[in-house]
Amino acid sequence: MEQTLRQGNGITGGVIWKTLLSFFFPILLGTFFQQLYNTADAVIVGRFVGKEALAAVGGSTSTIINLLVGLFVGVSSGAAVIISQLYGAWDTDGAQKAVHTSMAFAIAGGVALTVVGWVTAPYALRLMNTPEDVLPYSLTYMRVYFLGMVFNLVYNMGAGILRAVGDSRRPLFFLAASCMTNIVLDIVLVVYIPLGVLGVALGTLASQLISALLVYLSLTRTTHIYHLNPKKIAFDGPMLRRIVVIGLPAGLQSVLYSISNIIIQSSINGFGTNAAAAWTAYSKIDGLFWMIMSAFGVAITTFSGQNFGAGQYDRIRKSVRVCLGMSAGTAVFLSVTLFFGGSFIYRLFTDDPEVIAEGMVILRLLAPFYITYVAIEILSGAMRGAGDSLVPMVITCVGICVLRAAWIMVAVPFWPDIRNVCLSYPVTWTATSLFFIAYYLQGGWLRRRIAKAREAEEAVQAAAS
Repeated sequence: MEQTLRQGNGITGGVIWKTLLSFFFPILLGTFFQQLYNTADAVIVGRFVGKEALAAVGGSTSTIINLLVGLFVGVSSGAAVIISQLYGAWDTDGAQKAVHTSMAFAIAGGVALTVVGWVTAPYALRLMNTPEDVLPYSLTYMRVYFLGMVFNLVYNMGAGILRAVGDSRRPLFFLAASCMTNIVLDIVLVVYIPLGVLGVALGTLASQLISALLVYLSLTRTTHIYHLNPKKIAFDGPMLRRIVVIGLPAGLQSVLYSISNIIIQSSINGFGTNAAAAWTAYSKIDGLFWMIMSAFGVAITTFSGQNFGAGQYDRIRKSVRVCLGMSAGTAVFLSVTLFFGGSFIYRLFTDDPEVIAEGMVILRLLAPFYITYVAIEILSGAMRGAGDSLVPMVITCVGICVLRAAWIMVAVPFWPDIRNVCLSYPVTWTATSLFFIAYYLQGGWLRRRIAKAREAEEAVQAAAS
């Protein structure tokens, strides 16, 4: 029955583009609900509380949260890669160790983040030049948000496990339930019970609890290879090292990426509350692009991981070409749609004409360059799926993080304008994409991973004999 389940997901067999799309769409819808989840907070406080509250639930707050959470979620991605490879190779014992170690890591990481986030929130917000009229709202939102870190990481880890074995539907259902809960609570706790930013923060906390509970129950009730036994949740030393070796580069990449965004956000904050609110609204609109690229990235990572574990290396290369084509076409479509229709979307967040005008400057500058990011997401995802995570991390950190920070420090002082701050994005996307294309085409990354996998297999066979 389990072998049938594995074959039935189509990842290691069948038409590649159909398989990718069948896996992609549930992930996309799940990411859509995640984005709607976050956007609902911004829309409701922007309409019913004010632009200061709008700036508070995005802007500096989101950037700091992404910095701290990104490290743990990045390391957790190593667990998803390991589990997808073990699932492709049908290693039951290894998969069980990976599942229980992963969940122990999520719980421990959640507790650590709650403490760190609560203590450092006021200092981090001031370091980012958060406007004084926004600061109290931001601090309230951040501290309540960090109370739910265990729920956040348990859901992300559990959803990653499910997607690693080809099940992208249940995470979608769980996010949908969580999102609807969040929207209802936002309306009740802001519109009818005027708690303001505290209301949306409490709604977020409750919805994170629901998503974590649903994914936890799904893992404990399954009888398949990825079954979670609560009594066995503990760290397995060798497995933890494998997870960290693959996941830590992704975690460090996320941290450095967030640091570069902190530098950007600090520059944006320097232009005042209108700019901070416009950037928050733009980030929610822009999230449409990022959620689609993220869905393609998760799809290709899982596809690459399972096929690598099954020894089907040609399918990895073919899937990269197919996924690049689909994601590039999507990027062009979104660029055109947002460039011409962005002003209507901004009005969902605010009626303030200055904020809308500022936001349209940002959107029309960045949207045409979305296609320059595509290769970064797809190529790095395929490489991580095969176990090559260090070099993609270095390329991303140099091409995006270092270059973006250099742009802000060198170019922006010569032209202190929000448009010059925004230009750091297409410049760094283009440079990093070129680095990734060159590294991917030379092919050594896959040959090295194949050689290492064969050496490990021969060592196991020698030990068994």
